[in-house]
Amino acid sequence: MRSWTVRSAVWQGFAGSLMLLLGSFGVGWMATSVSPLIRTPLFILARTTPAAVITCTVLLCIGALLMLRAWLRLSQHLAGWDPSCRPLLLKALALWTAPMMLALPLFSRDSYAYIGQGRLMQQGLDPYTNGISALSNYYNLGPDVLWTEAPTPYGPVWLWLEQAAVGLANGSPELALVPFRLASLLGIVLLAIYVPRLAGRHGFNPDRALWLVVLNPVLLINFIGSVHNDSLMLGLVVAGVYYASARHPVWGIVLVTLSIAIKPITLIALPFVGLLWAGSRAGWLRKFGLWAATLAISMGIMAAMGLVNGLGFGWLAALQTPGTVWIWYAPVGMFSHVAGFLVGLVGGAGAVVTGVIQTIGQGASILIVVLLALAKVRTTPDAGPGAGPAEGVRYSQAALRRMAWAFAAVVLLAPMIQPWYMLWLLAFFAVTGIRDGWTLRAVFYLSVFFTLIALTDQLSVFQWIPVVAVRSVAIGVSVLGALWLMLADRKTRRLFRPSLAAADVARDPRT
Repeated sequence: MRSWTVRSAVWQGFAGSLMLLLGSFGVGWMATSVSPLIRTPLFILARTTPAAVITCTVLLCIGALLMLRAWLRLSQHLAGWDPSCRPLLLKALALWTAPMMLALPLFSRDSYAYIGQGRLMQQGLDPYTNGISALSNYYNLGPDVLWTEAPTPYGPVWLWLEQAAVGLANGSPELALVPFRLASLLGIVLLAIYVPRLAGRHGFNPDRALWLVVLNPVLLINFIGSVHNDSLMLGLVVAGVYYASARHPVWGIVLVTLSIAIKPITLIALPFVGLLWAGSRAGWLRKFGLWAATLAISMGIMAAMGLVNGLGFGWLAALQTPGTVWIWYAPVGMFSHVAGFLVGLVGGAGAVVTGVIQTIGQGASILIVVLLALAKVRTTPDAGPGAGPAEGVRYSQAALRRMAWAFAAVVLLAPMIQPWYMLWLLAFFAVTGIRDGWTLRAVFYLSVFFTLIALTDQLSVFQWIPVVAVRSVAIGVSVLGALWLMLADRKTRRLFRPSLAAADVARDPRT
């Protein structure tokens, strides 16, 4: 390991994170009408002139691309993945995370929706039937108008955190953001602990898994920079499946249930936790019995939470909230809306066609989850009558790989795919094995793609600033930078096109 090159990659990632912090001053999200920050000279300068806004946008783009390059270079410097890698990876994680902890929310206004939902709770309104628009002056909170009419899709634990954040902040949106950032950080910590443990348990290098998942810039930007509660949700469910795989099923169920109480999508994990509890030798009677026990324990905890907050199982109806929107790179979303548009052109019921296609997609995803849970979990090689502990490890790996495919089905057949949904799949597939070759290259390409989506999606720009110009700069800088990483940079392009590796080494053996 060449320590100076490794340190260079670590500090390059830190520089990128610092640039994201600085860029957030100009185009990060704030509740501008009530925030005192907008009246300070720094933010006035950064946000009110086109030159400053464009400069901040360029800083964001270059910073994210620097982090991406640093992440790619770490995999080259640490290719042996020996035990000495762990301290360096944790140092990189701390350095890459710290600046973004201080940034304004980037690429998403979800954190301001959290504040609005906390106010709903504080005022005794049911967030499962009321949108943020039920609040007076709700627009001043800074939420995305897309969600102001929608009920919350979150579970009771997250609602309590939202309520506590609003109460502690005493009207300050900046202070209310602090508990959400800390919750995101806790999710990162849980992932840093349990992703390596799960990977190691299944015979895969834990340090490589830590690098692949937790240091991935898509994860850090979306979980820390954008302040998404998926961070805590994912950290809890990964911890839960670890304990379930390590023969502590009740602890596993409790942690997965806490994850459900953040975002109910992780209900998908419950049948696979039941499979881990049942074990590789279980017959159908034992499987169904432990599935029932898993569901009873989890829903018993959720019922107790619903009794305490008085909202019962209101979160079940809110599971449909994310399905009300779509995005162009979601296959079902694109196909359903194109089909609906074409039917509408000839005078048909285009909206009905769109709805039917999306309903078919949702139904198909549920069917796939059920089939993956019910199908016999086969281990390779088949274990004989005298099989020892290795059989349990192979069974755990196979069951969790089934769970990964179940989440993949739900994501890919939904009309809306957010960039951070990739991270659910990355974590679950990584702990059951993502090998070198085309699968790893697919992760590299997806990481580039979803980094670009984040950088070119939501930027906070005042109405008198030319938004088209700002977004054009973001798209131009981001796309050119990504193409340079994939095609021109001699140190990273071989990761995307292995055929170039020999030529690059021949040209410069030091690489």
